[in-house]
Amino acid sequence: MSESGIPLPPPTFEFLVFSIKMQAEMRMGLLKLGEEMDEAPDLQAARHAIDMLAMLAEKTRGNLSVEEQRLIENSLTELRFRFVQASDSAMKAVPGEKPPADA
Repeated sequence: MSESGIPLPPPTFEFLVFSIKMQAEMRMGLLKLGEEMDEAPDLQAARHAIDMLAMLAEKTRGNLSVEEQRLIENSLTELRFRFVQASDSAMKAVPGEKPPADA
């Protein structure tokens, strides 16, 4: 258990992938928690989380089960698609700005 009394999940590859994915989704403004509801998306931080997941996929290639490989590939595909959508939305909200780096 953590200090707050909430039991922590076991440290698994799936939990790591979901943690990084959730971080990217929060930075894109897709998930809101508490006071962060009014914050603008941080696409640079979202891009960094996606890149971290891509690096993890590359470094673990050939060492994952079929399910783990599918999980990380599907997560990357979904995040990249959502990043493009979030970038497009941000561009429409602030006309005249340059788009962030490609996904």
